Amino acid sequence: MPITANDPSRKSWLEVLPDSDFPIQNIPFGVFLTKENIVTVGTRIGDSAIDLGALQQLNYFEGIELTDDMFMQDTLNDFISDGQKTWRLVRNRIADIFDEVNPELRDNPKHRDIVIFKMEDVEMQLPVLIGDYTDFYSSKEHATNVGKMFRDPENALLPNWLHIPVGYHGRSSTIIPSGIPVHRPMGQTLPNGENTPVFGPSRSVDFELETAFITTDVNIMGENIPIGETEAYIFGMVLLNDWSARDIQKWEYVPLGPFLAKNFGSTISPWIVTLDALEPFRTKGPKQEPVPFPYLQQKGKHSFDINLEVAIAPENAEPTVVSRTNFKYMYWTMSQQLTHHTSNGCRVNSGDMMGSGTISGPTPDSYGSMLELTWGGKNPIQLSDGTERKFINDGDTVIIKGYSQNGQVRIGFGEASSKLLPPFIKQ
Repeated sequence: MPITANDPSRKSWLEVLPDSDFPIQNIPFGVFLTKENIVTVGTRIGDSAIDLGALQQLNYFEGIELTDDMFMQDTLNDFISDGQKTWRLVRNRIADIFDEVNPELRDNPKHRDIVIFKMEDVEMQLPVLIGDYTDFYSSKEHATNVGKMFRDPENALLPNWLHIPVGYHGRSSTIIPSGIPVHRPMGQTLPNGENTPVFGPSRSVDFELETAFITTDVNIMGENIPIGETEAYIFGMVLLNDWSARDIQKWEYVPLGPFLAKNFGSTISPWIVTLDALEPFRTKGPKQEPVPFPYLQQKGKHSFDINLEVAIAPENAEPTVVSRTNFKYMYWTMSQQLTHHTSNGCRVNSGDMMGSGTISGPTPDSYGSMLELTWGGKNPIQLSDGTERKFINDGDTVIIKGYSQNGQVRIGFGEASSKLLPPFIKQ
């Protein structure tokens, strides 16, 4: 089925600024709360939030097989479960409705008042009910940097890293949409030179610059998915700040890996940008040596050229960009991650989220965490207000942005932004 929504020459009758992340070619999906306290599934063009539930009730999706309440829900899970054919039909129809030459909704002020909201008048929600969350570790540059810091610099990568997309199963209950603050976690740490741990607030809270993809229902238990089929099961992508407490993690991660250092909060951008919308930005990833096992092998362009940046904004101060990198540096692709995830028959469901792992580029200014940017705190970063950071301070807001751009169109994600608050201590 052709993806007519991606036509780069298409323009909308809604206002879209030239540097907007959300032109008519994007059409992401999310869930928002209106001023009337109604939760609805929606999309966004420019700075306009569009109520897809209202559009459906007004019969703008006539001819597309949808359940009556498909968009009148508080999650996207049912829509995602309908599969790629439905996603494309709906995106194409939305593009037609808001095309500048289509008068059907444009010239119907009564319908427009019901369907269209200003972004400032809605409150974004978590877009899916995330049943399971897997976080991968798929940036070679990041894994190498961490290996150099904590293990043998000459053998920074563990022996399995070049053969499998390493990952772990994380906590989905503390995944939050952009704008919700995170509390500095309490936990056990081992002070330098000591043999006995102490309990208290983490002193090394860090961001991790990641993306994540959201799946539809992929398989039944026991079934594996061939790598050539995986992209049909990936609904879209979000930005992800997978907060991390480095000092807690250092004490707890052996022998079973991340636990309390990672599950206190993960921030995602609220609009899911479909894989279809990112189609024009396909690119090849890094060469993989040694060649992966046959079940992980793929040819062609299976990565995406997505510019990413992280800024830190102290309280009452301007943000300072501390990292700029690109998703295309990732060693393992989303397809390889999903294929490997199901290779043992693990079931993957609609609304499951798969984190990329920290995305670091080849240069020091493209590293995706404070751990790397300050090299474990040895090289503090100076912010625009004159203060220095080894890690994230209470009151700091971490802002992640991402977009793809060519000579014709810009497709963006908005932002994943969250403020770090002091520890929550119940009185």
